[in-house]
Amino acid sequence: MNTAAAAPGAPGAPSVLARRAVAAGFLLVLAAAWVASAGHVPAYVLPSPAEVGAALADFVTTPVRLAHLWATLTHISASIAIAFVGGSVLAFVAHYARWSAPAIHRRLGPFLSAFSGIGWTLLGVIWFGVSSFTVVFTIVAVLLPFALVNLREGLLALDAELLEMGRSFGRRRDAAFVLLVVPSLLPFAAATLRIMFGVAWKVTLTAELFGGGRGLGYVINLARQDYDTATLFAVIAFIIVAVTLADRLVFGPIERHTSRQFGGRA
Repeated sequence: MNTAAAAPGAPGAPSVLARRAVAAGFLLVLAAAWVASAGHVPAYVLPSPAEVGAALADFVTTPVRLAHLWATLTHISASIAIAFVGGSVLAFVAHYARWSAPAIHRRLGPFLSAFSGIGWTLLGVIWFGVSSFTVVFTIVAVLLPFALVNLREGLLALDAELLEMGRSFGRRRDAAFVLLVVPSLLPFAAATLRIMFGVAWKVTLTAELFGGGRGLGYVINLARQDYDTATLFAVIAFIIVAVTLADRLVFGPIERHTSRQFGGRA
C-alpha cells in the first residue's frame, strides 16, 4: 500500500482552503489550551496571553530592548554576509582550482558541518572573550558550510553547452563569468541566503546567550535569571513573526523570481 502523501494539486490531495482550515484550527486549539491552562499554573511557568502581550508591547517600545534587537540584527547581517562571501570564495576555488577540491569539500566542509554551534561558542569565548566578535564568529562558522555546499551544487549544475557557446563566440573569461556563470548561480544564491537567514536566528540566540553581552539572546538570559517568562515568550513570538514575514515577503519571492528568470533549480 502506498503511504506517500499526495502532492498539492494531485488527485486526492487536500485543497488549499482545506489545508489552511486545518492550520487555523490547530492554532485555535493551541490558543484555547494556552488560555485554559494559564490560570492554573504559576505565571513564571506559563504566563497568560495578556501578560505576554504586555511584555511584547514593552519590548517594542523600550529603547534598551530595541538596542538589543538592533545588536542581534547587526550580528545576523554581518555573519550572513561574511559566511556567504567566504563560502562562495571556497566554492569557486575548489571548482576552478581542482587540486584544492579534496581539502575544501572532503575535509573542511564536513568538519564545519559536524561541529556544533555550542562548541564554536565556547571556543569563541575562550579565544575572544564575551563579545560581539564571538557571536559573529560562531554564526559564521555554522553558516559557512551552507554557502559552500549550495554554491558547489550550483557550479556543478552549470550548463556546459552554454559555457562552450560563450567561448565559441569569443567571450573573454571574465565576460563569460559575469554574463553566464553569475546569472546561472543566482537561484542557488537566493536559496542559500534564505536558508542561512533562518538558521542564523537559531544560532544567534545561542551565541548571544553564552558568548555575547548584547542582543536578544542576552535579553532571554536575563529573563531566565529573573523568571520573567512573559518576556521570554514575547521575544520568541517576535522572532517567529519576524522570520516568517521575512521568509514569505522577501526571501521566498526572491528565490522564486530568480528560479523563473534564470531557470535554475536550487
